[in-house]
Amino acid sequence: MASSKEKYVRRSISVRLIRHGESKNNQVYRDALRLFKGGSPDFDLQCWTDYVDKYRVADPGLSDVGQEQALRLSHYLEPHLVNQAGEVRFVISPMKRTIETMLPTLTAMNRSNENSHIKTVINGFYFESEGCHTREKVEPGMNSEQIAECLSPAGVQDASYVGFQSGPENGWYAHGTGPETRHESEQRAARFYVWMMEFLDEQLMEAERGEVEDIFDAGVTLPGEENDKCHDRFQPRARRRRTAIFCGHGDFMSLVLKRIVSGFGHAIEKEGESHRSAFVHFNTGITELEYFGKGRFLLMSSNQVPHLHGPNGECYITGGSLKDGWSYLMPSDKILLDSEVAFSFSDEVQPHVAEQAEALRSLYLSKSGSSSSQDELDATHHKSNALTVVVKRGLQVVGCASLDEKTGRLSDVVVRPSARRSYVGQSLIDAVKNRAIETKKFDKIVVEPDTSESKAFFEKMGFELTEGGNDETYTSEIVRMECKL
Repeated sequence: MASSKEKYVRRSISVRLIRHGESKNNQVYRDALRLFKGGSPDFDLQCWTDYVDKYRVADPGLSDVGQEQALRLSHYLEPHLVNQAGEVRFVISPMKRTIETMLPTLTAMNRSNENSHIKTVINGFYFESEGCHTREKVEPGMNSEQIAECLSPAGVQDASYVGFQSGPENGWYAHGTGPETRHESEQRAARFYVWMMEFLDEQLMEAERGEVEDIFDAGVTLPGEENDKCHDRFQPRARRRRTAIFCGHGDFMSLVLKRIVSGFGHAIEKEGESHRSAFVHFNTGITELEYFGKGRFLLMSSNQVPHLHGPNGECYITGGSLKDGWSYLMPSDKILLDSEVAFSFSDEVQPHVAEQAEALRSLYLSKSGSSSSQDELDATHHKSNALTVVVKRGLQVVGCASLDEKTGRLSDVVVRPSARRSYVGQSLIDAVKNRAIETKKFDKIVVEPDTSESKAFFEKMGFELTEGGNDETYTSEIVRMECKL
């Protein structure tokens, strides 16, 4: 029976996400940018497009630089895994460049270890965004027999094949009808994220049942381990740990990592568009994670390439700069300028919205001269008749206020400074006016500006000084059916 302290055990699996080495397509894009002055005012888009169409292939192998990167990666991983890993499970994309990236490491590991300590999985939906196509003509990609032939020189004889939507006997993209859309890539990333958790959870369950010894709480130091240096990746360990290595692709790894970091809260702001954040990886860049089960990850380090620096000053780092095209993952300003206004009772506001709204109030609301204390403002937000009004661009809150529909009082109006010239404040006021007309719950909006800047804003929005009121109180009359908005 487990001791009373068992609940505090934090078993984990060491996880590495590794991007492939430089592919021949990466080299084509890099050469095209250089030849046709990409990123400059003299950029020749047509010549760039023609060059890429001529030399790009659907499923390229590694370039000469990529092969050197893969070899150097193996020189780093093999002693690390031999000295510190127990069973190692490789999960590899079915594309040629990922398989070729892992071949030197698999060769070295099969030479140094018994095959029983190494398992290889080819995951048919771990491929790069857009799939497999040449000039938008679909190509099926390799099937299990062709992949096995590629793996054979490394001594891999018993790889397993999962996620082949048309069956492993067919190519991994045989199901494709065209280049994969952004929406389809996001959906696939969600599937892979769930599969990844299940893949790791099953191994953790083996440890809970006492069936394996290489999955344990690595945060606990046992006798004899006092001199272990956690940052030393080559020092032999008395207890070797279960390790999972996922070799994939820059963009798709970013889609998966966003889900890992956000847990189950990741959401797409607009279908067909990329998210406003992304993770960048050099070719063969390594991101290290710890997995504790049930979707719990620790991000230990990101995009590390210690193996790409040589003792004599050699450097083989490629694929991780803005000139390599990563900025194109950012959605355009036009997409982010689309705003929407939402009304919610304070206790119904989504947590990520409430967090951003509170941050805006804390940063940009005037504190000196305010007629209400912070405690009073907090109480106002939680009254049953108080609404939180937010202006969002996608999932980002750029403006907010509190509205009491019983009195028509609008308070805590705040807009991000960078958004004040883009009609966010006007959108918020117009939405409140429209709500007053639609609900007929109040016939005027009352505000109490406490700075000259906010006073000028409300004057511009049609607010007038209340007759008999002090110089700081403004109202805007709403004629129920005749109000000009």
